[in-house]
Amino acid sequence: MRFHVSAAIIASVGSLALAAALSLPMAQGQQPADTAAHQQLADVLLHKGLLTPAEAQSVRQAANADEADRKIAEILLAKGVLSKAEFDQIAGTAPAKSPIVAAKAEPAAVAPKPAAAPPSKPAIAAAITPIRLLPVGAVPPEAAPAFKANGVGITPYGMLKATMAEDSSAPCGDDFPLPGFLCDTGPEGAPEFHVKARGSRLGAKFSWYDANSKWSLTGKIEMDFEGNFNRSDNRNISSVRSSNPSLRLAWVRMDYSFNGANSVSLLFGQDWTPFGSSTIPNMLETTGMGIASGTLYERSPQMRAGYTHKFAPVQVTAEIAAALPASGLTPSASYLSQQLGYGERQGPDSNRPDLEGRVVAQWKLDHAAGVPPAQLIVSGRRGTRTAVVQAVAIPSAYQATFATGATARSHSNGWDVEWQLPSRYATLIGKFYSGADMRYFFAGQLYSFFNDTQGLTNTASVTSVDGASTLVLGTNGNGDQVVAPQRPLRAVGGFAQLGLPLSRLFNANPSGRMGGWSMYMLYGIDQAKTRDLNRLGSAGNRRYGTMAVGTLNYNLNRWVSFSLEQSLYTTHANPEVALPLYRGTPSREWNDVRTEFGPIFNF
Repeated sequence: MRFHVSAAIIASVGSLALAAALSLPMAQGQQPADTAAHQQLADVLLHKGLLTPAEAQSVRQAANADEADRKIAEILLAKGVLSKAEFDQIAGTAPAKSPIVAAKAEPAAVAPKPAAAPPSKPAIAAAITPIRLLPVGAVPPEAAPAFKANGVGITPYGMLKATMAEDSSAPCGDDFPLPGFLCDTGPEGAPEFHVKARGSRLGAKFSWYDANSKWSLTGKIEMDFEGNFNRSDNRNISSVRSSNPSLRLAWVRMDYSFNGANSVSLLFGQDWTPFGSSTIPNMLETTGMGIASGTLYERSPQMRAGYTHKFAPVQVTAEIAAALPASGLTPSASYLSQQLGYGERQGPDSNRPDLEGRVVAQWKLDHAAGVPPAQLIVSGRRGTRTAVVQAVAIPSAYQATFATGATARSHSNGWDVEWQLPSRYATLIGKFYSGADMRYFFAGQLYSFFNDTQGLTNTASVTSVDGASTLVLGTNGNGDQVVAPQRPLRAVGGFAQLGLPLSRLFNANPSGRMGGWSMYMLYGIDQAKTRDLNRLGSAGNRRYGTMAVGTLNYNLNRWVSFSLEQSLYTTHANPEVALPLYRGTPSREWNDVRTEFGPIFNF
């Protein structure tokens, strides 16, 4: 039996180099062309994540091209990349030879004309692929890095992004949307126009090539220019255009594949959090990316372990991480220099990690060409923050009880369900989340906790050692002096985004200038619990925020794209407390109509 799987696989990965390799004549001193081509094919499939290192090695060790074809076909059938019908068609078992027997002479028959070869299918534009920040399964090393240094493969990447944006209301002066009612707009709506390039990114991927093919060692470092603006003598005048580079990602990952169905991983460094970050929307505005509008994401230092098992046709990955405990609270101006010095206090002062985890199921929802697999994700977390007050800050009326100082703590938690459902016609992604104290993940209207002073008298507020929050001391009904409990503010929200591959829907030639059109429609909402907001008094004036975003993308080629984004951000006030000001008058609703346009150059 002769398996002819190579052409089908080459068509699926779109490798012209491999197609040429299969037809190359054998040069003097080289291995047969078909054997070399199959080894290259195994490398490409390994790089694309279709083969594990162990599976790729088994293909390379095949005795001949027939055996290599057979192994590739069987592996891809088990993974669901090939259907049974496609496998049978590719396998094409040749009829057995009949024994030679004597036969009566027959008149010569006119040989039938050979059937015309079926016309090749026209190329088709790719479907919408979700942005996937966290992988499923083992991560293979780069098959063809840009260059190698001391045996380490290095592949630079990045993007240069420049956009201009106009907001109908940006009272805080930022070049990205924030929730309304954080800043006073003054007598008008505070419209603003910005041009920025600080969303540009630079990064590099690393691959360490271990002699044991079951091991995979990879890493990544990535930065952008979204950091604070410079404040130095030679930059003061131009500080508005000279922002500092800041770290986005910096991690090293180790994967070990036991066999084709089981693998484990360990990650060390700063990466996207397992909780909430598996699914993010495709947007032009990525500085805030829907802050307090339903997106929910974060990057954090962590140590993460994972296990993957392949149940045909579903692949399941489970991961758990010990991450930096952080609250994201903002210190007062007098404490700012201290906070910049040590970064975060109230999370680490709890003396316990932020525990996060996720479970991902991945399968092929639509088997059409160019459609990525679907994913369903469930994630969760639990953390603790502790506020410390030094003895010197305790009021005299409470010195006898709190002679050495005081502490208060609260717990944060959350869970979410995320979905990524690509098809040839459209791709639907989204998430739904619920939890408490979700400020660090840009949710819960950016609220963290409140001091529960119910039943206390003679209260006194004292500032924590980092200047990021206050504690309340008071006397309870029994006459005891106590610290008011701190309660996390509860929140709920999520988003849904529909991506339409316009060029594919209109049968545009993917290699032509009209082959790169796509459109996205997004709606998100983030809401803080009113019952908790009311305990904050006038500070709890933001009840929920929404965003409605439409994005039109055009890819000129693989390197250059242009985007136009029209969005509406809305914040609704809590009507049960004093209404905040908008345009100088108490208002129930704040709106920002935002238009942003610009090119992105990828490399």
